[in-house]
Amino acid sequence: MLERVRARKEDWDIIIIGGGATGIGCAVDAASRGFDVLLLEQHDFGKGTSSRSTKLVHGGVRYLAQGNVSLVRESLKERGILFKNAPHLVRRQSFIVPVYSYWDKFFYAAGLKTYNILSGKYGFGKSEILSVEETIERLPSIKKENLHGGILYFDGQFDDARLLLNLVETAAEQNAVLLNYARVFAFNYDDNGNIDGAAVSDEITGQIFLAKAKAVINATGAFSDSIRQMSDRKSVKLIAPSQGIHLVFDKKFLPSENALMIPKTSDERVLFGIPWHDHAVFGTTDTPIEKPELEPKAQEKEIEFILETAEEYLENPPKREDILSIFVGIRPLVKAENSKNTATLSRDHTIEINKTNLLTITGGKWTTYRTMAEDAVDQASAIGRLPEKKSGTERLKIHGFTDDLSKLGDLKIYGADALEIQKLIEENPALNEKLHAELPYRKAEIVWTCRKEMPQTVEDILARRTRALFLNAKAAIEIAPKIAEIMMQESEREDAQFWIDEQIKQFNETARNYLP
Repeated sequence: MLERVRARKEDWDIIIIGGGATGIGCAVDAASRGFDVLLLEQHDFGKGTSSRSTKLVHGGVRYLAQGNVSLVRESLKERGILFKNAPHLVRRQSFIVPVYSYWDKFFYAAGLKTYNILSGKYGFGKSEILSVEETIERLPSIKKENLHGGILYFDGQFDDARLLLNLVETAAEQNAVLLNYARVFAFNYDDNGNIDGAAVSDEITGQIFLAKAKAVINATGAFSDSIRQMSDRKSVKLIAPSQGIHLVFDKKFLPSENALMIPKTSDERVLFGIPWHDHAVFGTTDTPIEKPELEPKAQEKEIEFILETAEEYLENPPKREDILSIFVGIRPLVKAENSKNTATLSRDHTIEINKTNLLTITGGKWTTYRTMAEDAVDQASAIGRLPEKKSGTERLKIHGFTDDLSKLGDLKIYGADALEIQKLIEENPALNEKLHAELPYRKAEIVWTCRKEMPQTVEDILARRTRALFLNAKAAIEIAPKIAEIMMQESEREDAQFWIDEQIKQFNETARNYLP
């Protein structure tokens, strides 16, 4: 990828800043239309919000309650498209809403029936009213006192970081150039004062280069304002950042294939308890924050809020000492003039083209990344006076797509790539060794990702190429030296021991944010 950037003499058609769901989605869309695309990410792909979601591909039950029917309908359609194009990563998930009054039973049953109708031909299954006995059978850990039954409905669940990486690979297959650890620190302008390129720092080598383009897309999510203000110091802030935290526990606290959905908490949010990678994830909160950070920290009141809410609904709720990992994501919510409550701000996306022709796309949600990208590339191609070409991503299979998941065993999250990992194990059985008793990962997965998925640090592998840090922070810290050793062997670095020591030190500092 770096060689292609260095060798390029012509302007790129589109430069995209930001390697999260929106930016990578734009790269897939633009490259699949035949445009020359360069994507630049200051850290690792998915380092920010896109790896820290609630792991749901969904229409958004809460947005229906807010009356945002168009967003829900669009999201449900996109859920169906994602399920079709990436079946190795997106799966149908059953949810149960426990109800403790007859009125709630009627109210939520009607709402979820509407949710189901809005999905149309993209539906995942019909909602049902459950008796008390059926609810307890499907959710054995639910609090039984005053229980009036439950509502069963279906939505989508996924691994956000793995999907993002597969989208990076999809964009690359469409001939896009994508660089992680490539930070844009200034813009270049033409004689009319319009942006025509970006000055970039290679954060691994320290080298600096200039990339020229006909159009530039700012898809940096929660960091959108800093890029906007780089191009126009007088620009008014667009983002009202809000953070949400998730707590991860042993699956014994949700001993079921069904997820728990609590439709209304004391902070007006929906709270989920979801089975994920053989663990249980509980979240999320909604806490307004002053400014976004690459590595946000959970506030004590947020942790207490999730534990207290879980205690209201579970017979044997998890305690503070049961937390295996805490992860925090920042929502790039678009400001509303009179709103102080970020839980009520819209998840619709916004496109702004400023006086320097910088196109910013922000807001939205993971589920609608594809339509966001389509809108942004339509506008960017107009700015750059590029040939008119329609998006074809609705039918584009995402890297890893396979019709047959049955042969992939516990590696099915890699989709078709699982066969390559299995081949590594066949050639060297020692690579079948598990890295930690409390984590599902094997050495072969690390070797394969080092060769195929551009990880530059131990954190890249433990947080996003695998989900070890998100599942069990203590276990991830314990295997960090093994990961560094494998990465060193795969790269044949000259400064081997120094690099390993630095990587372990840096990872441990980051991992502290995930410890309870």
